[in-house]
Amino acid sequence: MAQLKAFIVEDSPVIRDNLIAALEEMVPMQVVGTAEDEAGAMSWLNNPQHECDIAIVDIFLRSGSGLGVLRALQAQTRRLERVVLTNYATDEIRRQCVALGASRVFDKSSEIDALVEHCLSLAETRPS
Repeated sequence: MAQLKAFIVEDSPVIRDNLIAALEEMVPMQVVGTAEDEAGAMSWLNNPQHECDIAIVDIFLRSGSGLGVLRALQAQTRRLERVVLTNYATDEIRRQCVALGASRVFDKSSEIDALVEHCLSLAETRPS
């Protein structure tokens, strides 16, 4: 099983730190970068020296939004799994995220296990 390189966009330090600890423990994953706002996310993601397999993006950020991150990523040609992890996983938010290229949208309060399973599936299908 391949080790995934992940980039996380989350403005809450507590949630971000807990998410990193959980994912790195349960999934063959290394978190290679983080950002707490849209500008920081795009600065990291637009740097050609930075590589990741998956971006895990929150919608409501300190400044900007996860929707803006997803919108900007649509213009990129690199192969990058995009998922959303949010407290606001309404039907409308889910539709918007998928329309902007997210493969899945997970609710922070009830779908962490599903996010872990999704990441495990990705790791199984990636070449080592």
